[in-house]
Amino acid sequence: MAFDLKFLGAAGTVTGSKYLLSHSGKKILIDCGLFQGLKALRLKNWEPFPVKAADIDCIILTHAHIDHSGYIPRIIKEGFKGPIYATPATKDLCRILLPDTGYLLEEEAEYLTRIKRSKHSPALPLFNQREAEQSLKYFDAIPFHEKKSLSQDISFEFRYAGHILGAASVVMNVAGRKIIFTGDVGRRNDNILYPPENLPATDYLVTESTYGNRLHKKVSPLDDLAEIVNETYKRGGVVMIPAFAVGRAQALMYDLSLLRQQKRIPDFPMFLNSPMAVNASQLFCEYNKLHKLSAAECTEMCDIVKYVHSAEESRSLNGRKGPMLIIAGSGMVTGGRILHHLKEFASDPKNTIVLTGFQAAGTRGEALERGAESIKIHGEYVPIRAQVKSLDNVSAHADYSEMLQWFSQSKIQPKKVFITHGEPSAADEFRRRITETLKWDCIIPSQDQLFTLE
Repeated sequence: MAFDLKFLGAAGTVTGSKYLLSHSGKKILIDCGLFQGLKALRLKNWEPFPVKAADIDCIILTHAHIDHSGYIPRIIKEGFKGPIYATPATKDLCRILLPDTGYLLEEEAEYLTRIKRSKHSPALPLFNQREAEQSLKYFDAIPFHEKKSLSQDISFEFRYAGHILGAASVVMNVAGRKIIFTGDVGRRNDNILYPPENLPATDYLVTESTYGNRLHKKVSPLDDLAEIVNETYKRGGVVMIPAFAVGRAQALMYDLSLLRQQKRIPDFPMFLNSPMAVNASQLFCEYNKLHKLSAAECTEMCDIVKYVHSAEESRSLNGRKGPMLIIAGSGMVTGGRILHHLKEFASDPKNTIVLTGFQAAGTRGEALERGAESIKIHGEYVPIRAQVKSLDNVSAHADYSEMLQWFSQSKIQPKKVFITHGEPSAADEFRRRITETLKWDCIIPSQDQLFTLE
C-alpha cells in the first residue's frame, strides 16, 4: 500500500528540516525545524504552515538542534496537539534549547523595538519563552531501539547517529515498507561521541548532505586551536568563538581542557557565555553512556571555563580587556550573545573570530567565512578588522567519504534515495558520488515536493 512523503523543509537548503509522511489518514511530521540563513528562508517561518497543524498526528524528532526542533512552539500555536517523540537526551536538550530560543527571540524583538529598527511596532517574536515552555508538555521520550507503534501498520524506532547527544536516525515501517531518515550524522572517529550505528535494510532513504561536497582535513584541530589561542594571547586580544550550545560548545571545552592539561595554551580567562550551553554541558555528564568521556573528563571539560549566566554578566565582558576567550551562541552568528561581543570587539585587529562549524548561506557566519569587511547586526554595519579563522576538522557532520563508508558498511540497497539538508552544490555533488559509487537511484527534492512511494 502506497504512502506519501512531502518535503516541507531542508529541500535545497540546509535548514528547516520537516518531512511529512502520510498514510491511511495518518500524518506524521519527521523533524520540525526553523529556517535560518537567507531572508527568503527566514520569512518562511512566518508563513502559515502548508498543512493544517491540527491534522498532524505526531512529530518525530531526530535531534534537538533548532533547525530540526525550533518550529515546535510555532506549530503548536497553529493548532498541533499531538505527541512529540524524541530520545530521552533529545527531550532533555529541548527543555533547554526551546525556552532559551523563545527568550532570545523576545530579547531581540524588544531590542529592535527600542532602537526602532523593526518595520513593526512593537516588533514581535516568532514565539516567546512561555510558549516554548508550554510546548514541552507534548514531548514523549522513546529510548534507542524501542519499537513505537503509531497505528496498526506504522511504527518506528531510533538508532544512534552520533552528531550530538541523543541524535538519532529514524527507522520507520509503513505498511510493510521501510523508510529511514538519517537525521544529521556524526563523525566516524569523533573524540567524544560514538560512530553512527549501521542502518538496517530499507526500501527508501532520506539522507542529509551538509558536507556532501567536502572532505574534512586529516589533521588534529588541537594544533590549529592552540596556534590561534597563543597568537591572540600574545597580542593581548580576545578570542571570540561562535558555537552551537549543544555539541560544538562542549567539544571546544573538551579541546581547550586537553590543551590546558598539555600546557600548550596559557592559563588565562575563558568564558562560556550561553546559559543553554551551560545546562547542556551538565546534561552531557548525566548521559555518560551516550559518549566516550569518563566522569573525570566531563568534570575537567566543564571546569575549563567560567560560566556567564545573566545578561548583566554578559554585558560586563564587553568592558573587559584581553587576553580572554569567549564561547557564545549562535554557531552561525544568526543571533544570541555573540552578536554583542562582535559589536564590541570585531573592529579591533588584535582580536580573533573563530568559526567552528558549517555556515549556512545568508548567515553572518557565512559572510565572515567569505571575508566580509562588515556585517549587519541589529540594523547597523559592524566593521570586521579582527582576524577570522576557520577551524577545520571540528564539524559534527560526517563528510561525503564518511557517509559513503557508513552506507557501504550498513549493506543497505534502497530503491530510492532522497538527498536533503544540504546547500544545492553539496546536495548535487553528494548525489553524483552516491550514484557513481553505490549505483543508487537518487533524487534531490525541491521545497514542498510530494512523492508517492509504493
